[in-house]
Amino acid sequence: MRQTLAALALVLSVLWPTAAQAAAPAGGRVALIGVPGLQWSDLSPERTPNLWRLAGQSAVGSLSVRAVGRVTCPYDGWLTVSAGTRSAVGYACGLPPEPVPGTAGAVIPDYAYLHRVARQKNAGTLGEAVHAAGECTSAVGPGAALALADRTGKVDRYAPSPARIGPGALTECRVIAVDVDDLIRPYVADGRLPAVEESLTPPQRAAALRRADAGAGAVLDALPQDTTVLLAGLADHGSVPHLRATMMRAADVSGRFLGAASTHREDVSILPDITATMLAVTGIPTPATVVGVPWQAGGSRTGGTEAARTALVNADVAGQTIRNVGGIFFTTVAALQVLFYLTAFLLMRRSRGLGGIRVAALALASVPVSTYLVNLFPWHHSAAPVLALVGGIAGAALLLASGALAGPWRRSPLGPLAVVAGVTAAVLAGDLLTGTTLQLNSVMGYTAVVGARYYGLGNIPFALFATSVLLLTTAIAHRLAGRGHRTAGVAVVAVLGCSAMILGGWPGVGSDFGGVIAFVPGIAVTALLIAGRRVSVVKLGAFCVAGGVIVMSIAYLDYLRPPGSQTHLGRFVGQVFTGEAMEVIGRKLGAMLGTLLSPNLMPIVIAAVAFLVYALLRPGAASAGVLPAAFGHSPALRAGLIGTLVSGVVGMLVNDSGAAVLSMALALGVPLTLSVGVKVLRDGAGRYGDAGQEPASSSLVSRSS
Repeated sequence: MRQTLAALALVLSVLWPTAAQAAAPAGGRVALIGVPGLQWSDLSPERTPNLWRLAGQSAVGSLSVRAVGRVTCPYDGWLTVSAGTRSAVGYACGLPPEPVPGTAGAVIPDYAYLHRVARQKNAGTLGEAVHAAGECTSAVGPGAALALADRTGKVDRYAPSPARIGPGALTECRVIAVDVDDLIRPYVADGRLPAVEESLTPPQRAAALRRADAGAGAVLDALPQDTTVLLAGLADHGSVPHLRATMMRAADVSGRFLGAASTHREDVSILPDITATMLAVTGIPTPATVVGVPWQAGGSRTGGTEAARTALVNADVAGQTIRNVGGIFFTTVAALQVLFYLTAFLLMRRSRGLGGIRVAALALASVPVSTYLVNLFPWHHSAAPVLALVGGIAGAALLLASGALAGPWRRSPLGPLAVVAGVTAAVLAGDLLTGTTLQLNSVMGYTAVVGARYYGLGNIPFALFATSVLLLTTAIAHRLAGRGHRTAGVAVVAVLGCSAMILGGWPGVGSDFGGVIAFVPGIAVTALLIAGRRVSVVKLGAFCVAGGVIVMSIAYLDYLRPPGSQTHLGRFVGQVFTGEAMEVIGRKLGAMLGTLLSPNLMPIVIAAVAFLVYALLRPGAASAGVLPAAFGHSPALRAGLIGTLVSGVVGMLVNDSGAAVLSMALALGVPLTLSVGVKVLRDGAGRYGDAGQEPASSSLVSRSS
């Protein structure tokens, strides 16, 4: 057994390179300077000369400070560094508590509260690891004391502020943390962050920045020259999350971006990465509960500090734009979908406007992939990023719909469907293989500002990927079946579907846990129906179990890798072994149930499902027989749509995005299906044979399966 696991580990080391270590030799001295609230837009040579000089000497990047809530207060930021995993104190959240000084060090009062009441069982992990290695901790300021305290709340050396650092105080210990809270203190009132985005005037913030810069400068002057310096804007400063500044000054890292394997981004890291970085620099073993990985210097930046600052500011602008327009965008999509079904219902009952319905259906189905294609262009560099984003999405959707209707494939009912589904599948597959740069900062993807996901296949992209792959394989299977190769069509569904499923679930590529569980039954149901086999409830349940077995097998292989190289799939296996998995499942279940009341998502589900059900029960009255015409022309299409619905429903139940998965599957699948039925009706079913079969001379589809 051990030989087998060793062999697997060797294979995994080839398939998945392990995370790079911090760009500093182990066994050195490390100092974390925390400046809660600091953004890259704050820095300039005039306002913050000390921080600007440090940036020029360092690798620089953005920090996603999300801990547990929507925004992260200084208390939660420092506590997360202490625990090495996202943490929250659980009550009025502002600044960390003031330690009680002792002979040399200090003790945080009522520290046991974090373990006993707040259920932050990992609090003190960093300090415990340092003490277990026989090293001491030196903290300056309340936040630093919280970060370095052991499980009793004690730090070995303590100074209340950078201004009160004694001579040689930062040379006694190799693990140092400094809380420069001058920028964040003016924001906190009554122990809380303000309920507005920006509560200070520009002059007030500029003054706070000058004080913070002076404090950081004093610390930098007092540190030994061989110290690896980490600087981080550890928290938010108001009601809106932002990306914060990070810097690492060490040997051979200046002029580069700073990221981490935890995000698979060369310029973005997360709070728990700070914990792992401090331990890696000093050569202290990292506890298994630490979910972060050491910072690593990425690609070289061009143009100096100002160019790097501009790029990192633009990254925050992109994330903020996506966060701000996301709700409005999905509300608009939901309204357009509902309006489409209502208009289609009224027109189809009178057998009017079928051509317009087909165009509208293809345009709507082209919108999702356009939200990714727009990221091929630097829309966030525009003076009006919202207009550039929306205009880019609309333009790409119209261009794709026009292309689907303009080529030689337009003569086939399934031709435009194959084009839109094929482009959607190809864009998402290509994005997965190239580091998911299109899903990042996309309204149907994710953003580091929100911090729910940083790479891989998001829940909404999964729904679109699964739907587009199933519909594309349906079109191929239809053509093969028309040529008498039904078995080959089934094989296409199985091979392409499973390839896409593995791509979406593979750690470090798609890394989508719930997507695999949902994709497997969708593929199986589609393949069985195309093969002419019946699907029972028992079979459907077995397919879902098979999806669970496959994803847990992938996750276990990920778990065999070193902890610093694991994705959330492997960490979930570890949580199963430690008994923490049920807590994770409970959180995701609660999030899923919350989406069932979403006003942006459920209207799409209700409208699409109601239209499908009524159109099938009353085809003549509801849709002039559009759906029966589509399914009569291509039984394979019926199989693909049923498989899509199965994946959507299962995906809704096993993903924390819930209704978002099913709504997006329907938003893509149903309009494309209607476009096929409209084409068949407009041309006359007789053109495609008595059973809706297309003559062999067609450019795309020979005859129905």
